[in-house]
Amino acid sequence: MQLKGKSLLLVGLTLFSMFFGAGNLIFPPGIAAQAGTATWPAFLGLAISAVGLPVLGVVAVARSGGLDTLCNRVHPLFSKAFTIAAYLAIGPCLAIPRTATTSFEMAIPPFAGPDAPLSLFRLIYSLVFFAAALVIALRPEKLTDRLGKILCPILVVLIVVTFVGCLVNPLSGYGTPTGDFVTHPIVKGFLDGYQTMDTIAALAFGIVIAVNIRARGVEEDGAVVKGTIRSGVIAGALLLVVYAMLAHIGALSGGAIPNPTDGAAALTNIVGLLFGPLGNALLAAIFIIACFNVCVGLISSCGEFFHKLFPGLSYQGWAVLFALVSMVISNAGLAQIISVSAPVLGVLYPMAIVLIVLSFFQRWLEGRRLVYPVAVLFAGVTSLLYALQDAGLALSFLDYVPLASMDLGWLIPAVVGIVLGLLLSGRKR
Repeated sequence: MQLKGKSLLLVGLTLFSMFFGAGNLIFPPGIAAQAGTATWPAFLGLAISAVGLPVLGVVAVARSGGLDTLCNRVHPLFSKAFTIAAYLAIGPCLAIPRTATTSFEMAIPPFAGPDAPLSLFRLIYSLVFFAAALVIALRPEKLTDRLGKILCPILVVLIVVTFVGCLVNPLSGYGTPTGDFVTHPIVKGFLDGYQTMDTIAALAFGIVIAVNIRARGVEEDGAVVKGTIRSGVIAGALLLVVYAMLAHIGALSGGAIPNPTDGAAALTNIVGLLFGPLGNALLAAIFIIACFNVCVGLISSCGEFFHKLFPGLSYQGWAVLFALVSMVISNAGLAQIISVSAPVLGVLYPMAIVLIVLSFFQRWLEGRRLVYPVAVLFAGVTSLLYALQDAGLALSFLDYVPLASMDLGWLIPAVVGIVLGLLLSGRKR
């Protein structure tokens, strides 16, 4: 039995819902607001890192038989360390707390008075938010029915309403490009796409999508893999369309009110201009639904993974633990979470990209056992050094690495690692 028709569409919508959360709402309009008339070159870079790579990640994991199998091509110890780091990054340490913090910032302060106790409100909001997400996450096989059928369509309709408002009233047009968007908008858009965390998430979501596909009567492993890949393509296509709408919205917002502090401010500005007070309610609904969907998906994915890795604690136990930890971290505030996520993602993303790219050449790499380890080592060490440099260490020699000025200094070392791995592996065997 193959996954097709309505079932395939629903699973694709479920995967889209799991991808599309806080970062996906904030960064496309934020990039466009800064890029101005360079929005569409910047959007091309964003589309590569925030749509293309996540879809390829879903395909790579499905074809490889799981993230652990893919990472084992480097080394079993690397597999365990990388997968744990990836799940913690998209889970309780960064991405899950960000869902509550971002949705709170958009849903509560605009309606609260200037003297409102926002810290107390944030605590109460996070308690309710994570309790509701946990209730749904405790039944991961039901995500297609609850996210794909109900919440995802509502979310898309709300975004389309905002986009149509921009078409009807285009305001003053796009603004002037700022910063790196003046000189290399494609690369800047590509790098900013890291912040969506979707490439890392794509490596993790496969396990939950497979559970949902099997719950719809598909049992044969090959059919599950095909269903996962097709669902990834559907989710990617929908992401691309929604990102394009958000980019247009953000570019118009930046033209009307220049220099927004971030994507959330860009969205807030334009819905206020287009819809008045009703705009805040519309935006709050968009953020709450999007962030809630992703929160449920991440709790489910992380719970499934850690239960498999450490079966002494049940899936339900892991889910409760991650919800509690995420609730605590979410009360640190959005700015603090984003400041921590940037260097972590800067280290993890290059290694994830190398793994994904190499997986599509696996038939030619069979027997060449050093390619994965050397390539990932070179990419990982270089990106770690750049993270340390950004943290204040005096590593000025890194500035002379090709593409370092565009924050792609890890790319040439990764290519050198692939070539060196091929040479060290000798003939295919």
